[in-house]
Amino acid sequence: MRLVKSSKWTGLAFAALMVVGCASRPEAPTGYRIFVANETSGDMTVIDSRTMEPVGPAIPLGKRPRGMHASPDGKLIYIALSGTPPAPPGVDEDTLPPPDKSADGIAVFDVASLKVLRTIKAGSDPENFDISHDGKFIYVSNEDIGGVGFVDIAAGKVVNSVKTGEEPEGVTVTPDGKLIYSTNEGDGTITIIDPNSAKLLKTFKVGRRPRNIVFLPDGKHGYVNAENDGTVVYFDAEKGEVVKSIELGTPGEVKPMGLALSPDSKKLFVSTGRGHKVFVIDTATNQSTANFEVGQRPWGIATSPDGTLLFTANGPSGDVSVIDIATNTVKKKIKGGSGTYSVVVLPN
Repeated sequence: MRLVKSSKWTGLAFAALMVVGCASRPEAPTGYRIFVANETSGDMTVIDSRTMEPVGPAIPLGKRPRGMHASPDGKLIYIALSGTPPAPPGVDEDTLPPPDKSADGIAVFDVASLKVLRTIKAGSDPENFDISHDGKFIYVSNEDIGGVGFVDIAAGKVVNSVKTGEEPEGVTVTPDGKLIYSTNEGDGTITIIDPNSAKLLKTFKVGRRPRNIVFLPDGKHGYVNAENDGTVVYFDAEKGEVVKSIELGTPGEVKPMGLALSPDSKKLFVSTGRGHKVFVIDTATNQSTANFEVGQRPWGIATSPDGTLLFTANGPSGDVSVIDIATNTVKKKIKGGSGTYSVVVLPN
């Protein structure tokens, strides 16, 4: 076999091919998008991180979109919808119109096309939920029947239900995917459920009106807000017991709501509703290290993928605050829909 000698022409030809090859490759997507569910206007605001502006008009979802989570592969977003009228504190529920049960469900939102593909039946008045690690099931809180429903996503229906404590609110799957934890705001407890056997394993007290749970990456410990106590509770997930209550402020003035861990899990960010603030908790010491104002009644909360920014949904003002984590300052407020509620951040 004869070898071809190298020359400047073969080198130039190779370089030209490399240029053509590089030019023909599509550019890798950059940045990320912030998806915001708006409870009152019933739609989704999508914000581009490169401009920090909405990418277009709000996208209709259905009645009262609240809990919102991405599928494990990030291609879909599931949003809880409810036809039950809102009943803020102090409102006589007997004066409200009857619930529209036909509006209850989980909207399936396609991230690529920015469209709702379908709505899955998820029991009565779904508010919050989590997704199994294999992406096959949604575990949803059905507050008015006091249970957690198991929704088969492919079948589009509830296939099982487990009774919990009073008024189940938040549902969170452990990092290993083996257990489900449900907060029960009516009796101040957490219920632990085995998804394989659909059985309640344990219920333990954590504080008044718990709503949301986040776990540390190893799954051995977690945090839950106790809204009416003005605290965040650090608990032992394996034993099912409280380790420490972290006081944030005067109960009633500071109402811990949403929880978000930094990407490195060193900080826990806590939105406080009518307290107008976000608190920062050091997860190594479980001490509050800072707090700062972000907007009107912040609830939904999420961090950017690189951990430099924090986003809060401020319901009454219908906007999203963009916070510089290094300085704990609001850089910008972005207009969303009416009643901004929850936030999900996904890469482009």
